[in-house]
Amino acid sequence: MDPLLSVRDLSIGFRNGAGGHWWPVRGFDLTVEAGETVALVGESGSGKSLTALALMGLLPRSARVEAAGIRFAGQELTGLPERAKRRLRGRDLAMIFQEPMTSLNPVLTIGRQIAEVLRLHQGLSAKAARAQAIELLDLVRIPEPQRRVDDHPHRLSGGMRQRAMIAMAVACRPKLLIADEPTTALDVTIQAQVLELLDRLRRELSLALLLITHDLGVVAQWADRVVVLYAGRKVEEADAGPLFSDPLHPYTRGLLAASPRMNAGRHYRDGPLDEIPGSIASAAGQAGCPFVPRCPAAVAACAEAMPPLLVPAARRAVACPVAVGLPLPGSPLNSPSAASPEFHP
Repeated sequence: MDPLLSVRDLSIGFRNGAGGHWWPVRGFDLTVEAGETVALVGESGSGKSLTALALMGLLPRSARVEAAGIRFAGQELTGLPERAKRRLRGRDLAMIFQEPMTSLNPVLTIGRQIAEVLRLHQGLSAKAARAQAIELLDLVRIPEPQRRVDDHPHRLSGGMRQRAMIAMAVACRPKLLIADEPTTALDVTIQAQVLELLDRLRRELSLALLLITHDLGVVAQWADRVVVLYAGRKVEEADAGPLFSDPLHPYTRGLLAASPRMNAGRHYRDGPLDEIPGSIASAAGQAGCPFVPRCPAAVAACAEAMPPLLVPAARRAVACPVAVGLPLPGSPLNSPSAASPEFHP
């Protein structure tokens, strides 16, 4: 069967001052199967949220989106008229945004905002939509939903606002839910509750989840498959287990080494975390692999051309010949890093 979502060769550009375009996302491929949780990970600025907004058709008109194909639930989205995209958004394809306080309308009640989705996509009456909104608030376990339905966003806590956003997103039982940093600004306890809620809804509603995050602990616990994005390019993809136990790309290894690690006794180790030197901005205008300026394994050939996505094993892909043992000419460009790839989620 075809995947629920298939993205081929997606590139996103914006005009620069010289009359050309700057491409923060280039040649990106992605598939999401029905009922699957796929995590899209990488540093801030790697293009995760831009990719999500492009899939939703929510980028500004100034953005240039090019793709060989974006196919969702058997329908090609590339070139789809805006009216048809609006019918998909909120019904079959939904998104949870990073900060609910800025995504919810502060002058409308929670119930009215959820009911608007139901009236638009399902044609319910005001009374029926309100009743369904109360049921949805109960589904996401907001206490006293009959009372909270008439509250404005500022009267809810951060965790409850996020649950209200989730209720709105799943109101029409979408096939795919995109969660963009759904636990931003929440404390650890509420983060766990929100993630457990998303996973429960995924199972109960049979939806697929595209989880965008930089929290590798979240990825290790909840994702089926992981796609690592760097400077707008996919550098590694694997099932969650193999990726954490045997990361291949130097960038993936650096991300894991920069995360809190546990020993066999499940206690966090003492001492400072390792870091990846430099910043992602150093990849701007790079002809070869964008990670070259920060990569401890880079050789001269890495800077000459973007490496292809190699498939060293089933359900694995990595954009680094050095990682799979292919010899490349040239001496090392950067000092070896002391970062350890060892990580125990």
